[in-house]
Amino acid sequence: MVEAVIFDIGNVLIEWQPERHYDTLMSREEREAMFAEVDLHGMNDLIDRGAPFRDTIYDWAERYPKWRDQIRLWHDDWIKMASPGIDRSQRLMKALQARGVPVFSLTNFGIGSYDYATEFYPFLRDFDRDFISGHMGVTKPDPKIYQMVEATSGLSGAQLLFTDDRDDNIATAHTFGWKTHHFDGPEGWARRLIEEGLLSEAEAA
Repeated sequence: MVEAVIFDIGNVLIEWQPERHYDTLMSREEREAMFAEVDLHGMNDLIDRGAPFRDTIYDWAERYPKWRDQIRLWHDDWIKMASPGIDRSQRLMKALQARGVPVFSLTNFGIGSYDYATEFYPFLRDFDRDFISGHMGVTKPDPKIYQMVEATSGLSGAQLLFTDDRDDNIATAHTFGWKTHHFDGPEGWARRLIEEGLLSEAEAA
């Protein structure tokens, strides 16, 4: 029986599309060249493991003078990359909590960037338990972060239902026996929550 539902955040509760934002600022060809030369997602992985938000990005910007101003936008325009919110997913989170179902986060997210995001998305402070990689020092899909969730929550295996948009994160959760849902939109997630008996059709609307 499911005792808690775990949400990823990026592309589940909030859209996270850096490339899309940069495509509004430069030609697609330029953006592709920058991403090919600079491992911006690798830089972001450092932040997600606890490195300082602004300092890490600005340090990387200095390594690549050609792209300095654009790399700094990873910090300065960050909320534009992490938007818009996915409203129905947020409603599903609230509906679960209204039914008394505990809702946890399990997210690759930096310390400073998460604190910044909460200014725009107050619901991020409403999880029953937060599992934020920046504070934990490890990111999905490393098995250690899943072990930490189980150890902290006291729940394991099929007591947990986890949704994430990335196959590799789902695959590791499977090795722990968690119930999982590969998120490809809130409609499918709503159906899964109804199928699990966690929400009624009206509550999931």
